[in-house]
Amino acid sequence: MFGITQFGFWMYLSSFSYTTLRDAPVSKENAGNLSWWRRINLGENKYRNTIAIFCALLGYVVLVGSWSYTLKSVRFLILRKGGNTVSFVTYTPFGKNRIMDVPLNKVSAAESRHNAKVHLPIKVQGKYLYYMLDMRGEFTNK
Repeated sequence: MFGITQFGFWMYLSSFSYTTLRDAPVSKENAGNLSWWRRINLGENKYRNTIAIFCALLGYVVLVGSWSYTLKSVRFLILRKGGNTVSFVTYTPFGKNRIMDVPLNKVSAAESRHNAKVHLPIKVQGKYLYYMLDMRGEFTNK
């Protein structure tokens, strides 16, 4: 929800800045006495296009970042019967769960659960980025 709202806001701001910023040239005779921010003509094409592109890119970055953080947040970590595989139950952006079974020899943790304060980063071989396990959860099998 956060990512979609932010994306909508930044896309609106990008569209607004591209369509509404008008060319308002500063007179040459007063330019020497004005502050630097009064001398900039934001309606000039180079500034208007830069602001619009920056806002659009920032919207996409926030959307992709929040989407990937959601996909990499572990809800449950389940050791399967026999002890050879682990199931990662992760969140998805629209509320459903995603289950991924991984052989135990393909999983490694960056630190022990006793040393981790907030999140325990877990690396799965062959997967991009780390999975984040929240340390406030319940460890039923100590």
